[in-house]
Amino acid sequence: MKKYLYLAGFLGFTLALTSSSSVTYPSVTNGAFKQGEKLRYRVTYGFMDAGEAVLEVKPTSKKGGGRTLHHVVGTGRTLGGFNSFYKVHDVYESYIDKKSIMPWFFDRDVNEGGYEIKQNYAFKQNLKKVNDGKKDFDIKLGTQDMISSFYRARTLNFNNLTKGKTFAFKCFMDGENYTLKIKYVGDEIIKIRKGKFKCHKFVPVVQTGRYFKDEEDVEFWVTADKNKIPVLVKAKIPVGTVKLHLVEWSGLKNTLSSKLN
Repeated sequence: MKKYLYLAGFLGFTLALTSSSSVTYPSVTNGAFKQGEKLRYRVTYGFMDAGEAVLEVKPTSKKGGGRTLHHVVGTGRTLGGFNSFYKVHDVYESYIDKKSIMPWFFDRDVNEGGYEIKQNYAFKQNLKKVNDGKKDFDIKLGTQDMISSFYRARTLNFNNLTKGKTFAFKCFMDGENYTLKIKYVGDEIIKIRKGKFKCHKFVPVVQTGRYFKDEEDVEFWVTADKNKIPVLVKAKIPVGTVKLHLVEWSGLKNTLSSKLN
C-alpha cells in the first residue's frame, strides 16, 4: 500500500511540474526603462505646489514564479501648507516580471487626510489568479496592477502612431478586473519648468461607471523618444485642475532626445 501512495505522490508532483512549465508567459520588449531610474514629479493646484510624487526602479532578489523581477516603488506626499489640512502619504510597490512587465506582488499603503487603505496582492500569474490575503480572484494572464500599469504602458509600441489609435491592457484594482484604454490624439510641443519637450499626447478612453466622465478630464503627454516618460498630466476635478509635471530625472535607459532646450 505504501508503494502505491508513494507512486501517487510522485505522479502528482510530476503533473504539478508539468502543468507549471506548460504556461507560456507573455514577452515584452522593454527599451524604455532600467534598474536605477528615478523620476520626480511636482503636483500643482493653481499656482501652488501641493505635493510631489517619486517613481523608482529598484533591484530585488525576490522571485515571482521563479522569475527575476524589478522592484518598482511609487511614493506621494503633500508639501508645505497642504499638510495642515489634508496630509497625504502614499506608498505603492510592485514586483514586476523583467521579461513580461506583469506583476507578481503588489502592496499599497495609503493615508490621505486620515483615510487609510492597505492592500497586499499576490498575483499567481501561472494560475490566472490574484489573492488579497483572504480570497482568490480570477484574472487574465498578464493582468497589471496600479503601478505596474505605468511601466507596462511605457513598453507599448508607438511606431507609426495615427490619431485615434487605442491601446488596451487588463488591470486589477480594488477587487475588480477592468480594461485600461488610452487613445493617441496627436503630437505637441509642451513647456514645463524644466523646458520644452516634444511629446505624444494621450487621453483615457472613457468607460461607463469609471472615474472620468469625459476624455478631456485627463490628458497626458509622453516624451516622443525611447524613454516614453510622462512629463505632464492634467486632471480636472470639481474645484479646478491638478497638474503633475516632471521636475527631476536620473538613471534613464536612453538619451532624453525629446527635450528641446
